Amino acid sequence: MDFSWSDEQTAFRKEVARFAREELQDDVILRDREQEFFWNGWRKCGRFGIQGLPVPAEFGGSGSDALTTVGALEALGYGCRDNGLLFSLNAHMWGSEIPVLSFGSEAQKRRYLPKLASGEWLGVMAAAELGGGDVFQTRARRSSTGFVLTGSKTFVTQAADAELIVVLADLTAPSGARGTSAFLVEKGTPGLTVTRRLRKMGLRTSPTAELSLADCEVPLENLLGSEWQGGEILKTSMEWESICGLASYIGTMQRLGETSLEYSRERKQFGQPIGKFAAIARKITDMEVRLESSRLLLYKAAWLKSRGEDSSREAAMAKTYLGDSCVQSCLDAIQIHGGYGYMTEYQIERELRDAISARIHLAGLEVPA
Repeated sequence: MDFSWSDEQTAFRKEVARFAREELQDDVILRDREQEFFWNGWRKCGRFGIQGLPVPAEFGGSGSDALTTVGALEALGYGCRDNGLLFSLNAHMWGSEIPVLSFGSEAQKRRYLPKLASGEWLGVMAAAELGGGDVFQTRARRSSTGFVLTGSKTFVTQAADAELIVVLADLTAPSGARGTSAFLVEKGTPGLTVTRRLRKMGLRTSPTAELSLADCEVPLENLLGSEWQGGEILKTSMEWESICGLASYIGTMQRLGETSLEYSRERKQFGQPIGKFAAIARKITDMEVRLESSRLLLYKAAWLKSRGEDSSREAAMAKTYLGDSCVQSCLDAIQIHGGYGYMTEYQIERELRDAISARIHLAGLEVPA
């Protein structure tokens, strides 16, 4: 296994980090308070090529492999403090672009991917439901022109803003058996409404809402993949999300580690820098160990994915470990900074609130298999 970066990948990572530092540094404290999405940042990311990372050049993207994409998103997390923007970018890429790219017809790819890759359109997946359970309560039935969807969805990232929503629903077969299918539902489709905006502990700059589908008619050509292929589509989306969706948190962990180390050298107690005390030094060391361990786990999963090999086991391991590690490193950073770490203006308490999502996952994909 070789996780070393080529000269081209290294240069690209540096350029992404520079772009994030220079172009994505608006007043995130205010927008976090007001729960406002960074639309200007979204459009800048589109022009830079972030949304197009996994999309082939023929559809307007750069066709980057999984490992290159992970490196770019890690650099984006290092330079950008707006975790909500990063979360929405990931929900867009893995919830809409990958499903269409992996399972869409040629016509669907040409209709949707160029708009999604450029950031002109925002796309997401609607999977999670209010009642939970073993099967989807949202149902699809055939009509003379296509399908009719009825039900509701929750935890849908950017539900009110998405131009394209990949909706998973239970489609009854002629034999009476049921199976999950996926449908491409465009904004403005009659019967599709946003019913409630949800307020969250963290990731407040990434709006989340509930959706209602009331006799929502979808044309036949908007069936994604084949009938009853929804489970495979969801699995593919979640595997990509597990590998690439948390890469930005590695960048966050690196930035917090560097910030904490610098603070420990400047802040003095009892006549010496607090970094000289064993308790503080141990926390900084633990933060570094978690960072490097998380990197290796995630890079291995991305490397396997780039080679076309099964990476589901490694992706699950990376997701579990990275989520716990990021939360603990945020806690350590707060303790190292003491009272300042608890204050909003130092922006560390927000990192902790945002990091909790890495453990419970609010992208609307956490549903029964």
